[in-house]
Amino acid sequence: MVMTTGVRKIELPKIEDRRGNLSFIEGGRHIPFDIKRAYWIYDVPGGQYRGGHAYRTQQEFIVALSGSFELLVRGADGQEQRYFLNRSYYGVYLPALTWRQLTDFSTNSLALVLSSGAFDESDYIYDFDEYKRLSPL
Repeated sequence: MVMTTGVRKIELPKIEDRRGNLSFIEGGRHIPFDIKRAYWIYDVPGGQYRGGHAYRTQQEFIVALSGSFELLVRGADGQEQRYFLNRSYYGVYLPALTWRQLTDFSTNSLALVLSSGAFDESDYIYDFDEYKRLSPL
């Protein structure tokens, strides 16, 4: 079990209709932060990964809008938890100081990432040893 506090899978509203289904996300309601930035990851070549870092202050919510991929969350103690994301009506909430990596992207997958802050290079932690020193665990 990952010791990173607060990481959790969140099911989003799903309105089913014969014309097609609809899901949505409201910041502060479905996820515990106001959305300041949205970005998406796509066309990831086979065998490649994204992430491999943590944020000092930003929180994120990750959803597979299309296709599938795996989200690996690692605690400062080295324990890992994996989330297989393949449905657009649920995602994973990642609080600040959560190490993450996205892997095993299917063809035509689309990962939507919602963030609590604007892009800030100084907020990134790329060194796992530094992450372990900063982690509250």
